[in-house]
Formats: sequence, structure tokens, C-alpha cells
Amino acid sequence: MDVGVEDKSASQRADRSGGTKSDMLIGAVWPGLPYPRGATWDGEGVNFSLFSAHAEKVELCLFDNTGRHELQRINIRERTDANWHAYLPEARPGLLYGYRVHGPYEPERGHRFNPHKLLIEPYAKHLQGPLVWSDAHFGYRTGQAKADLSFDRRDSAAGTPKCRVIDPAFTWGDDRPPRIPWHDTVIYEAHVRGVSMRHPQVPPQLRGTYAGLATAPIVDHFVHLGVTAIELMPVHAFVDDRHLLERGLRNYWGYNTLGFFAPEMRYSSTGRISEFKTMVKVLHSAGIEVLLDVVYNHTAEGNQLGPTLSFRGIDNASYYRLVADDPRHYMDFTGTGNTLNLQHPNVLQMLMDSLRYWVTEMHVDGFRFDLASALARELHEVDRLGSFFDTIGQDPVLSQVKLIAEPWDIGSGGYQVGNFPPGWNEWNDKYRDTLRGYWKGDGGLMGECARRISGSADLYEASGRKPHASINFITAHDGFTLEDLVSYNHKHNEANGEDNRDGRDDNRSWNCGVEGPSDDAAVLTLRRRQKRNLLAALLLSQGAPMILGGDELGRTQRGNNNAYCQDNESSWTDWELDEWRRDFLEFARRIVRLRREHPVFSRRRYVGADTLTPEGLKEIIWLNPGGREMTASDWEQGFARCFGVYLAGGAIERRGRRGEPIRDSDFLLLLNAHHEAIPFRIAPMVVIKPWTAIVDTSLDDPFEGRPLPDAGYPLQGRSLALLQEIPWPTPRNHA
Repeated sequence: MDVGVEDKSASQRADRSGGTKSDMLIGAVWPGLPYPRGATWDGEGVNFSLFSAHAEKVELCLFDNTGRHELQRINIRERTDANWHAYLPEARPGLLYGYRVHGPYEPERGHRFNPHKLLIEPYAKHLQGPLVWSDAHFGYRTGQAKADLSFDRRDSAAGTPKCRVIDPAFTWGDDRPPRIPWHDTVIYEAHVRGVSMRHPQVPPQLRGTYAGLATAPIVDHFVHLGVTAIELMPVHAFVDDRHLLERGLRNYWGYNTLGFFAPEMRYSSTGRISEFKTMVKVLHSAGIEVLLDVVYNHTAEGNQLGPTLSFRGIDNASYYRLVADDPRHYMDFTGTGNTLNLQHPNVLQMLMDSLRYWVTEMHVDGFRFDLASALARELHEVDRLGSFFDTIGQDPVLSQVKLIAEPWDIGSGGYQVGNFPPGWNEWNDKYRDTLRGYWKGDGGLMGECARRISGSADLYEASGRKPHASINFITAHDGFTLEDLVSYNHKHNEANGEDNRDGRDDNRSWNCGVEGPSDDAAVLTLRRRQKRNLLAALLLSQGAPMILGGDELGRTQRGNNNAYCQDNESSWTDWELDEWRRDFLEFARRIVRLRREHPVFSRRRYVGADTLTPEGLKEIIWLNPGGREMTASDWEQGFARCFGVYLAGGAIERRGRRGEPIRDSDFLLLLNAHHEAIPFRIAPMVVIKPWTAIVDTSLDDPFEGRPLPDAGYPLQGRSLALLQEIPWPTPRNHA
């Protein structure tokens, strides 16, 4: 046996595992290489490399195929530039392992090494088994007066997930990224488990899994709806919070990452990573991109009283942002207890390696970064050109995928909407709040509403970004669903077990007269109209729209606006549709199709009031109900809630793949958030050709279509109408 191998005795193995396992022991340990990090199978053996700048000793622990019995510890003796490495020529894919790292336990100096805790390797590609909580997972004696300054000697291996060596081989065939242009993108935010758990046509064994998401009924729904990208809520391996499990709940959303390279295996029906890759390949074949919601701002280890599962025990002082004059405590810009230290080049490298892995090996098409402002912090201030964003911007792989920021965190100065660098798109909460408030009936919002539906140039144009920099949304996972937005004035989060204290209080919602479920026909009619108003406004706005998964089906969370721990029917999509829900699904499909068929709603540049059409008209004209162009005083009238916008399709300046000019029809979008009907006169300046109403949210059949009356359009209370210009017939050539 080579130097560096520490074997358990045969009698110990027999006693612990019911028989000797000598045939599974590693007999040869070679020096190996410091890169790549992680466990890498090269077809002959496995190279192991772990970064730790402050460790004094590193042990590689090998387990039997159940993960319950530790068979062998290998003392890693080679160290190159803080990378501890070894090569095991006898190791094969499927091998289970973890690490024990020795060093000082001095929390007051930022060090929390404890070799009694089995640690998950940061680059692990596959984690086997759930985290089974116990007090042994904490580096200190829980309940002690000295708290985290005490030291715990209990072994945590029994309840810790084991890392598995993988063989990355997969038959991708002719898989190619769809590369949907940003201006043509329609995003659908989805939860892997929630999408298929209640679908009657998905085989029961596949429900709630990557394979379930890739079944024909689910993919067909996405295709028929017309979305071009699925944004999956976190699929990186994550942890169920101990306090949630003790209350019979789970971390459903998954914003509690434990492994940045490993897919969450609770979503796998086969226990194989290839299932995720197959899902991506199937969606690509349907022309749908896959975006991942990623959480690189913090980990599941929490604050100084959190568990020791991985990074904390490997090199706490390197991986985390510690308070400069009190390194026992952590900088916390996320409300989760810790913040990853992207100032450290090796931690930054880990995140970049993770992103590249998901693009190159898993074929995903982009990322939405949770609390992205935390990633930009160099010291305490947010630097929009922080090292993380600089590094991505120059990366030949990552700079070419879709990048979306949630442009805020909870720290001082963390609200950064509009301040991210070129190449980044942003969740636009100003769009959300404005459109919600406008359709709710709040006054004084017409000017703000106009800015938002025209692409939020005030936020993005100065930095050279296009309208698609604004990810427009009305609802997202965090908050009310669309159904609940028109059904509740107040949050109802009692099921979360926090006495309804959690979640936002300011939802800008309106229950249409009754809180919660109602049988009142007038209330239900109004709610359905309001949903049509909100969804139509979203899809007809400039920018990249995002639909919350299940909104098109009338999904409700019964007023819960923070369902992060509700892994049950209150969060899962209900596919059993009544007549009204089927009607709304058809409305959603047709309004998405309308957007995709008419490029005037997805322009590649901001509309200019001074740009003229071939007929000599402005390419955008804001109109008041009297048919006049809006003036400054019109915008300032706090009582007014009705206005329109003329969009010239002949001035969109788009070209096809071969450079051919693209033209579109002219449209009039009319909005009335007032409760009474308002006759909307069409301005003489745009009455050059006849018009027809192609959408009217006040009608039972919103797409009924009808010619414009001479007296103007009878715009009903709380409704939206879209009018399309009817082109003159092309004259025949009688020559």
C-alpha cells in the first residue's frame, strides 16, 4: 500500500459493515495534479483536488456504495498553491467520498476547522443521500454557553450526503442551443417539481422530476403557450432547513445551496445526472431554452451558529466574507447569515467554473442570479463593475449566454435596478409595481406606466442597453400568483408557521370586492377581466416578458405570498381546468402568439418621438381619450386613468436573417383603469386607414374583433383594447 493510505483494520470493517470490504480498498495513491479541482475521472483513474489555504492536513474519506460505512481514509500529502491533490489509479466512477480537514478551530480569528465533520467537496458533481440533521453537524456543542466558541467531537458522517465520482459521458447527438434573440424571448418561470406533480398525463413515477418536465404533455404545453425559455427555480443541490423539517415543512424553493456543481437529486427519478441532460436536450429539440435561477451569494451553512457541512470546514476564512475587525461573524447582505467571498480569487474561480460547467457540460442557455447586487460588492458598496461581472464579461463562454440579474440585496445601497453593466438584463420590479398599481386603480401612474410599457428607457438607455434589458413581470415565485393578485388584499401565510409575519405586506393587489374565494358573479367577472388586463399589458409591452408558471392556468396559493416552504398542492400546478380556466389559457396562448407574430411589440431599440413613418407620422404617439396627443398637463392629472399609444409598425427598423426589411401593422393600444366606460376618440392624425379591434379584455371573447365605430372606440371600465390598422387592398396590375 502506498504511503498516504490509512486503512481501517479488517476487524473494524467487519464490525461496522457486516463483512470485510478489502476488495473495495484503494491500494495506490499517486501525487496527481492540482487542476482541475474536484474529482475527475480520466478513463484510467480519478484525480482529486481540493482548495484550502489554511488547512494543516486533508483526508480523503472513501465509503461503501451505500454511503453508510467509511472504508478508508487517505492522507493527501501533495499540495500545490493551496490545492491538496492526489490521483487514485484504482478509483472508478460511482465511488463515494468526502473530506475531513484539519486546522485551527479559532472562530475569533475566522478559522473553524473540525476533522470530526465530514465535508462535502465544493466541486462535487453528484451528491448521494439527503442531509439527515443532527447536532453532530455543528462544529460546536449546541446549547453550550460558549456557543460557537466551544468544540464538538461527534462524527457527522452518518447524516451527511456523500460525493459521488461521475462519468460525464452523454450522447448529446446534434443538440444545439436554440439561441433565441433577446427581443423574441418570452420567459416562463417554473419549478421542476411543481410543474408536473399534479399532471394527470405524466406517469406517476416521473411526476416532480427532470424526466417529468421533459414528458410530451408538459413540453407540448410550453410549445402551445408560445414561451421560448424556461427559467427553472434553483436546481443546484440544496438543503432543507432544520427548523422547517421540525415543523413538517420543506425548503420548496431551494434558495439554500449546498453544491454549485451538483443537480438536486430529489428531482431525479433515476438518480442519474443524465436525466437532467436529457431534459435539456428534449426542451432544446422543442426550440425552448433552459435558464437556471442560481444562488451564488450565500450557502446553506448560515451564520456563526450554522452547521459545518462544506465550505466552513474546508477554509472558512477564504470562502466567506467575514467582518474585518470581528472575523467570528459574517457579512450578511442576503438575510441568510453569510455571503460568499468573491474577493478571493479561488472562490471567484469556483463560481466561474460552476457556471461554465452548467453551460458546457449540462448545455443550459443562461442564468438568473439571485440577489445579484451581493455579487457586485467589493467592500461594503455595490460596484457595478465588480470583479465577478468583469470576469463574466470577458469570458468567451459565459459572455455569450443569457444573463439576468435580480438587481438588489438587503444591504445598504443594494437596490441597483438599472445599474448593471451591458450584457446583463434585469428583473424590473418598477415595471411590476407600476402595472399592478395602475390596474388596481391607483391614481397618478399614467406617466410611469407609459415609461414601463415602452421599455423603461429611463433605466437602461443611458448605459447603451436595449429594451430587452428590462425583464418585465407582473408576478414571480416571490409574491402572489396572478389569480391571488386579483383575489386578495392581504397576505395569508399562516401555513408557514410564522404567524403571518413573513412575506411582503405591500402587494399592490386588489381583491375586486371580496377577500379570497367568491361565488359572486360580478366579482368573478371583474377578476377575470383584471387578469386579462395584466397579462395583455405584460405581453404587449416593450422588453422581455416573464410569465409565472401556472398563471396561465389560474394557479392559486390561497393568498400565500411567500410559499417557500409549501411543497404541496398549494404550490404545485393544478392541471384540472374548468371552463373559465380553459378560456384564460386560450387567452394567454393567443396574446403570446400575437406578440411573437408582430415585431412592433418587441422592438430592438427604444421608440423615438421624433422618428417619422413613411406617412410622416411619429413612430409613437401618446393619446388622451379625446384623441389629442398627450401634453405635460395630461400626464400630471392624478385623477386620470385612461390613455392610449399609437405604435407605427412601418418604423421598427428590423431586418431578417438575410438583411431584408421587416415591417408590421400599425397598432393602437388603449388602456382604461377607471371603473367607468370612456369613449376613446381616435386622433385624426392616425385615421389614415380603417382600424379594427383585435383584442378587448371586456368581452367574453376578447378576440372577437370588430370594426372601429365612427364616433371612436367604446372603451369599457377596467379594460384594455388593441386596435390594428387594416391595410388598403393592394391594387391589381391591369396592364
